[in-house]
Amino acid sequence: MQLRFARAVLPLMLAAAGIAHADEASVKKGIEAFLNAPAVESVKKTPYGGLYEVVLKSGELVYTDEKAGFIIDGSIIDSKTRRNVTQARQNELSRIDFASLPLDQAIKQVKGNGKRVIATFEDPNCGYCKRLAKELEGVDDITIYTFLYPILSPDSVDKSKNIWCAKDKGDAWNDWMLDAKTPASANCDTTAIQKNTAFGQKLRINGTPTIFLADGNRIGGFVPAKELERMMSQTSSK
Repeated sequence: MQLRFARAVLPLMLAAAGIAHADEASVKKGIEAFLNAPAVESVKKTPYGGLYEVVLKSGELVYTDEKAGFIIDGSIIDSKTRRNVTQARQNELSRIDFASLPLDQAIKQVKGNGKRVIATFEDPNCGYCKRLAKELEGVDDITIYTFLYPILSPDSVDKSKNIWCAKDKGDAWNDWMLDAKTPASANCDTTAIQKNTAFGQKLRINGTPTIFLADGNRIGGFVPAKELERMMSQTSSK
């Protein structure tokens, strides 16, 4: 009896799975038709509102119905928990494996015991990066890996190369970011900077500063030291 029941139900389950897959495929087709480009990275049905989550190759997150008749570009809030499910999902999508970072391509600075670790992607001509440098002056017991990521101008590239080729990279970086002391001209192998740019694009880093905590969580933009301390303490307590 149980065997006959299983044989009867299994084809129905497989058919249902096929329908779900077909729905996701049709949603992808509909969104790409709307955008007139092969821009969809993934489609997944959500457990709320009969909506489909659509992750674009740009990293953006939108929602639509099964017919792609309407597109929602904004945050969805769980009214019971008041949780921003869109932001939570975006945080999940932007998280990285910290161990995958090519740390040999970064400027390493250790303060105090260095037990807390962050990585930053920064442009030397970024005003918010300079504000971050001033905030980090007051943070102790931290190891900072700074990836030179010159995306603002050709001058950013020149400054990055001179900083990377300096005898003491950390001092050259701090002299410029904190005291506006222009890095001296220097020559060396600067392929690390080119690799940083390619790697950052792969991670969809479109602005500076971008900060990664030790657990892989991303902070997009400047945060004051007090807020960074709070985030790092949450990381260490996990």
